[in-house]
Amino acid sequence: MNPHAKLISTVSLIMGTSITISSNHWILAWTGLEINTLAIIPLISKSHHPRAIEAAIKYFLTQSTASALILFSSMNNAWATGQWDITQLNHPPSCLILTMAIAIKLGLVPFHFWFPEVLQGSPLITALLLSTLMKLPPMTLLLMTSKSLNPTLLTLLAISSALVGGWMGLNQTQTRKILAFSSISHLGWMTVIIIYNPQLTILTFILYTVMTSAVFISLSQIKVLKLSTMLISWTKMPTLNAAMMLTLLSLAGLPPLTGFMPKWLIIQELTKQEMTPTATIITMLSLLGLFFYLRLAYHSTITLPPNSSNHMKLWRTNMMPNTPATILITLSTLLLPLSPMITAMI
Repeated sequence: MNPHAKLISTVSLIMGTSITISSNHWILAWTGLEINTLAIIPLISKSHHPRAIEAAIKYFLTQSTASALILFSSMNNAWATGQWDITQLNHPPSCLILTMAIAIKLGLVPFHFWFPEVLQGSPLITALLLSTLMKLPPMTLLLMTSKSLNPTLLTLLAISSALVGGWMGLNQTQTRKILAFSSISHLGWMTVIIIYNPQLTILTFILYTVMTSAVFISLSQIKVLKLSTMLISWTKMPTLNAAMMLTLLSLAGLPPLTGFMPKWLIIQELTKQEMTPTATIITMLSLLGLFFYLRLAYHSTITLPPNSSNHMKLWRTNMMPNTPATILITLSTLLLPLSPMITAMI
């Protein structure tokens, strides 16, 4: 890809995200979302592979539909209340339409079908952007309007996302699809608590971003796209593979790793809000995701002999250390002891 085109796309992504998360007017927020959509499409389709082109078209159609629904709901709300302020969403039909639009943007169930396919057709670094940075603007809109949305509908979306994200990830062999369903499941955890404790949703999103970034950068470093190649990836960078195993277990939410912190705090907050059945259900559903995280961790550290590979590469290649991966993996595994301080801050 042309460096100038890549620079323009990257700057547009940062600008679109900044416009949306800092705006109070619906038109400005919609403009930022549109800039984001147009900026990420060249990054998705830069390989010129038919699967990449298909992913770019699917992404464009779904995001355009969601943006049109956001604009329609904001116009309806302005017509009924005379307000274009994002926080003044008081018209019930507009709230329902906005919830559907943001669910499409985020990839929440039942509007999740586009997300695994788009990630599968994208390069690993672009898939990382789609899983983290591109979730930030719609998540910000959801946070700003959460007090006006229907709690029952959000809880239903959250439980459905946790169920489908865990269930459909069980039978996948492509790492990008597995991480896509992992993202859907984590979005369910963020959505279920967003009305009762928005700060906890922000914390969960930040920690999810750190852990997912560590996994994607590690996979990009060792060039793994499916489970069959992960079986012999330990021969390339054994230390990075072992560290990635810990990051995957942290993403699953196992103590004493960082990923346990947001799930622990969300269950605690749901119990305080007298939503013990919801907390029990979403905790049980997270066990589905735990299975494919454990399978990924097992595949990343299994020691198949190096002659299992059919290519003529060296058994162990010399690769430069990756500083971002080191920092992110450290944060993904060692932040649980800071839980009391983080809890006091939120």
